[in-house]
Amino acid sequence: MANLNLVQAINLALIQEMERDERVLLLGEDVGLNGGVFRVTEGLQARFGARRVVDTPLAESGIIGTSIGLAMGGLRPVPEIQFEGFLGPAYDQICSHAARMRTRTRSAFTVPLTIRVPVGGGIHAPELHSDSPEAIYAHQPGIKVVMPSSPYDAKGLLISAIRDPDPVIFFEPKRIYRAFREEVPEDEYTIPIGKARTVCEGTDLTIVSWGASVIQCMQAIEKSNHSIELIDLRTIYPMDVDAVTESVRKTGRCVVVHEAPRMCGLGAEVAASIMEHCFLHLEAPVQRVSGFDTIMPYYKLELSYMPDASRISGAIEDALTF
Repeated sequence: MANLNLVQAINLALIQEMERDERVLLLGEDVGLNGGVFRVTEGLQARFGARRVVDTPLAESGIIGTSIGLAMGGLRPVPEIQFEGFLGPAYDQICSHAARMRTRTRSAFTVPLTIRVPVGGGIHAPELHSDSPEAIYAHQPGIKVVMPSSPYDAKGLLISAIRDPDPVIFFEPKRIYRAFREEVPEDEYTIPIGKARTVCEGTDLTIVSWGASVIQCMQAIEKSNHSIELIDLRTIYPMDVDAVTESVRKTGRCVVVHEAPRMCGLGAEVAASIMEHCFLHLEAPVQRVSGFDTIMPYYKLELSYMPDASRISGAIEDALTF
């Protein structure tokens, strides 16, 4: 076992998949010579060459459009979009082409494409560098959306994404890139896309979260005197509704936590699924703790925008005392 942070776990997954399958190649802005803005791809161009780790122009639509063509041609491209806010210029390529190609061609062509994207706030970045757009892409049929919360999960989920026959957006919470380490097997392994993880078990209340917010949920649980179960979705779409509803049927109460704005955030979908499948088991309304319905503020107010252990603890008490 190696003791790795998130950056190192993703780097190791890329190395192992590139060694295993010569069809895997990386492309994006500064991913080669500089190793990426967060150094996730550091050393890979020197190891595999400039034909498999390709520095591209600053053109997100071109990066994804080229990757779609490469994938349709039989390769397994892993493009990086440097920050989540820059997905906008590539939206048409992702949603009008990558997501629809299997249906459009009646499976004559598939797009085995994994788009790596640093996501979320907490690093005092400028505008368009701190958003959480996972709900936008989960709403587009034909795309899988993944967001790990730990180095172990990141490695296993990324390998599964690269091997998947259809397009996957792999969101990497930049706030926890180097926040902590954990043991990660040095051998290759996979984690199934679409399966949630029970981080800790409990009987009084269920928290559902994903990405960096899982860490704040754990902090709130540590401060609580109640028995709380924490479900990490890991995959935004397809969402593991069974894991969520099984937990809520047991506890009768639920708090959903995410960094994205509240309006039409994924928390609303989680809450609706709980209402559909667990209505007669609920002891209190589902609580949501989220970002606010504003543009992510600059660094002075950034941490006040994002859910923290205090806000999560408040929602826990509201649900338990209803």
